[in-house]
Formats: sequence, C-alpha cells, structure tokens
Amino acid sequence: MKLTLDNPSTVAAPFGDRFAHLARLDLPGGGALLVLAGQVAVDDAGAVVGAGDIVAQSERIFEIVGGVLAAHGATLADVLHIRTFLTDLGDLPGYAVVRRRLFTAVPPPASTTVEVSRLFLPDALIEVEVTAAVPAGRA
Repeated sequence: MKLTLDNPSTVAAPFGDRFAHLARLDLPGGGALLVLAGQVAVDDAGAVVGAGDIVAQSERIFEIVGGVLAAHGATLADVLHIRTFLTDLGDLPGYAVVRRRLFTAVPPPASTTVEVSRLFLPDALIEVEVTAAVPAGRA
C-alpha cells in the first residue's frame, strides 16, 4: 500500500500548505481509499462564501469536494461516508436539500452529523469531511 498526501493543482488550496486536503491510500489490486480533510465554503483566496446561507455554503463545499475527488479519479457517487459539522442543527434542512440533490443513490452514503459551537472561520456555518473509494481501473 502507498500513502500520498495531496493538494491537487486543479483545486485551489486556499490555506496553502497548512494541511493536505486529501490523504490517498492506494490499495493492492488497483483501487484507492480517499480521505478528505474538512472542507468549508471558501473562495480560492480563503474567504467564506455565502455568509449566513447554509444552502450556498453546502453547495460550495460539495463543489470543492467534487473537484478534489475528480483529481483522483472519483466522483460523489464514490463517497462512502460524510461527516458534517454544523454550528446550528437548525440549518440541517437546508443542508439536507443539497445532499439529497447530489447523493441520489439508495441508500445514500453513511453519515455522521454533529453540532459544534463554532468553526475556525467565523462566518462558516458548516464543515464537511468525506471518505471515498476509487474502484480499480479509475484509481
């Protein structure tokens, strides 16, 4: 097995080299396991987008996640687990609308959602971590 930490060049890493956006574990037989760091709704310069708007922030996060996955041969359909941190569980319905639109498989990916008192960026309402599997042949 081979472990790679990566910030794909096709997706802006707004926080520079402070952390890897993805850990990739190449598996025997050609597949890979992808573990994405927590993503927040930021633009390419690291400024929060959609302040106060859970739907806009959720959409932006999954744009980023989709780009990071694509750089490694995966799509949202390859997501195994989603871990979500919300600053207010009252925002869950808005987030759920975006998730239902993007994850249409039945059943959807495994999921964990927790409420936290705050995130590291003051205007961020949500942070999402994703684990995905890339099948052999696409890895």
